[in-house]
Amino acid sequence: MSYFVDALAGATSLITQFDPETYQIVSTSLFISIIATLIAASLAVPAGIVTALNHFWGKGILQHLLNTLMAMPTVVIGLLLYGMLSRYGPLGHWDLLYTRTAVIIAETILIFPIIMNLTIAAVNAADSRLVPTLRSLGARGWQIAWHTAIEMRFAIIAAVIAGFGRAIGEIGAAMMLGGNIEGFTRTMTTAIALETSKGEFETGLALGMLLLLVTFILTFSLSWLQRSRS
Repeated sequence: MSYFVDALAGATSLITQFDPETYQIVSTSLFISIIATLIAASLAVPAGIVTALNHFWGKGILQHLLNTLMAMPTVVIGLLLYGMLSRYGPLGHWDLLYTRTAVIIAETILIFPIIMNLTIAAVNAADSRLVPTLRSLGARGWQIAWHTAIEMRFAIIAAVIAGFGRAIGEIGAAMMLGGNIEGFTRTMTTAIALETSKGEFETGLALGMLLLLVTFILTFSLSWLQRSRS
C-alpha cells in the first residue's frame, strides 16, 4: 500500500511542479489528437450531413461499413498503414513512418467513421419538419445542409468531442506508426505503456492522471452540450 501511496505522491509532484518531460508528452499528445480531430471533422461532418439528408443506392451498406470501421481494432489500422508507409510500401518514398504525420493520419482514419456515424445519427434525430420547412422557404442543396448543421450543432459538436476522446486514448496505431520517440511522437498512452514497463510507475501514474483529467473535461463538455440541447 505504501508503494502506491508513494508513487501517487511522486506523480502529484510531477504534475504540480510542471515537470518539463511530462508536459512535453502531454502537449505532443494534445497536438496530434487536435489536428487529427480537425481533419477528420472537416471531412466527416459534411459527409455525415449529406448522407443523412439524401437517399441513394448503397446507403445501408455504407452505414454497415461505418459501424464495422468503428469496431475495427486499432492495431489493424496501424498494420495496414505501416505496410503502406514503410520503406518498401507504396507510400514509402514520403518518409512518413515514425513521424507525427503518420500518427495523425492513423488517428484521422480511426475517428472519421465515429464522427460521421454520430453526425448521421444527429441529423436523423432532427425534427422531421425541419427539411420540408427549409424547402418551403426556398432553401436548396448546401443551404439545407448548412441550416441543418446549425440546428443540430450541439449534437455535431458532441460527435467531434467523442472523436477527440477516441484519438487522445489511442495507443496501438500510435505505437506502431510513431515509434514512441521521445520529444517527437511520444503520446500519453504510449508513454504510460513504456514507463510502466521500465518500472517508472510515478511517471506513468502522472500521465494517467492527466489523461483522466482530459477525459473528465471531455465528459463534462458532453454533459453540458446535452443539457444545452434540452
